[in-house]
Amino acid sequence: MKAIVMTTHGGPEVLEYHEVEDPVLHPHQLLVKVSAAGVNFIDIYQREGIYPVELPYTPGLEGSGEVVAVGSHVDGFEVGSRVAWAGHPGSYAEMVALDADSAVAIPEGVSDVQAAQLMLQGLTAHYLTTSVFDIRPGHTALVHAAAGGVGLLLCQLIAARGGTVIGSVSTEQKSVAALAAGAHHIIRYDTEDILEGVMAFTNGEGVEVVYDGVGKATFAASLASLKPRGVLALFGQSSGSVGAFDPQLLSQGGSLWLTRPSLAHYTATPEELRWRSSELFGAVASGNLRLALERSYPLADAGEAHSALGSRGTSGKLLVIPASSDHHA
Repeated sequence: MKAIVMTTHGGPEVLEYHEVEDPVLHPHQLLVKVSAAGVNFIDIYQREGIYPVELPYTPGLEGSGEVVAVGSHVDGFEVGSRVAWAGHPGSYAEMVALDADSAVAIPEGVSDVQAAQLMLQGLTAHYLTTSVFDIRPGHTALVHAAAGGVGLLLCQLIAARGGTVIGSVSTEQKSVAALAAGAHHIIRYDTEDILEGVMAFTNGEGVEVVYDGVGKATFAASLASLKPRGVLALFGQSSGSVGAFDPQLLSQGGSLWLTRPSLAHYTATPEELRWRSSELFGAVASGNLRLALERSYPLADAGEAHSALGSRGTSGKLLVIPASSDHHA
């Protein structure tokens, strides 16, 4: 089969398109023909070595496809089943051997491409708005990069739960996208001060929660934007990692909470994974959750997809599609 393989850390050029051995199916696994694989910042962090991985390595932690073989110890799936996954490596490939506990069935009304778009970013937005901070009517949230893949989903999920969204974006086009996704107020951080914008909108009170996937560039403003006992969910670092800081700042800011959550810890059991994914799939199938696909790339062009995502010029989801895929819809 064809797959992307990296044998060293570095820039997008280290993502090489190779013929490799087909995966070996273990008893607890499914062998899946990949329809689409999602491209995410964690893939870039692994490629660069920020998150170390054992080399050689095939990136890609989410995708969708069709089951072509079922391990002897697996129940609940059969050949021909459509499945999606998040958190299982090796998805930039024509086939993947997937732990069955990591797989969720794709229901009717949701396409393979939609499922691949939804898994990592959708599950992240779900746990952030239900479990890290349970958004309720009356809550106000600051969402950084509100027109990004996770940001657009956060705007929709927060608004659907009765919350108010302040979105920070860098362009007029992204402002339009975030507002269409449910943001109530936009701060153009390229021309406006984030903290001043938050305080002006909230009459000086601040917000209950900040969802920050940007990191270094926004960390100080995120903390300062919180009400006393507010929560900063630092779930990414697209601008770089946050350096050391004095925890006393949390006390001075009003007994603030800081968490650095990870999807793996919020999909720790198959039951939790399937609860979150079923809510998301249901929302997509009903039309209540809209997915924004920025662009699909051939698998061989995964490096181009990384360059586009790393530029932070995209809005919505990037996918890579194996040449053998016949599930583009």
